[in-house]
Amino acid sequence: MRLTILAAALLSAQAAIAADTGPARIVDAAVGDWNGDGKPDLALLAEAAADAEDDQLGIYIYLRDDHDLLRLAASAPGKIWGSTAVDGIYGQEPSIKAAGKSSIAVHSQNSAIGRGRWEQTLTLAYRNGQFVVAGYTYSDYDTLDPDAGGTCDYNALTGKLQKAGKDQTSEPRVIAITDWKDETGQSICGN
Repeated sequence: MRLTILAAALLSAQAAIAADTGPARIVDAAVGDWNGDGKPDLALLAEAAADAEDDQLGIYIYLRDDHDLLRLAASAPGKIWGSTAVDGIYGQEPSIKAAGKSSIAVHSQNSAIGRGRWEQTLTLAYRNGQFVVAGYTYSDYDTLDPDAGGTCDYNALTGKLQKAGKDQTSEPRVIAITDWKDETGQSICGN
């Protein structure tokens, strides 16, 4: 049943994408009830034609309307880095998935090239009619220096922050996914 819903949602999204100037190729998809109305919604991680050379992917979120049709509710092109080439390097693939009842987790990583390895997860939530970054989790390590690197987990909605396993506080923020920049999370985490 869930696969049927996902297949129908992807076909609807492909039709919507054709009319939209947004994504050119879907990389990953997740189904969940993002706005809590009891209807399955769709979140896409997709490559826009303009972003293909930069390995930048967009987040596109569709909510069901009164006619049970998917309508674009959030469009955030160029937000996530990741390799999507068929002959690309393993360890740089991005993903999107349902997290909890109404959250979306967007994961990106570089666990393949260079000595600076990292992974990042953005947790998105629907609040007051918009999709916001509810959480930012980041970890990194140096393949040549075992003492370098660290971890950071930031709850943007409460300001709760954990760096290197130690609890701290930061300013709570409401940041729409359309306004998010990785530099924001990295400055909060001190990277």
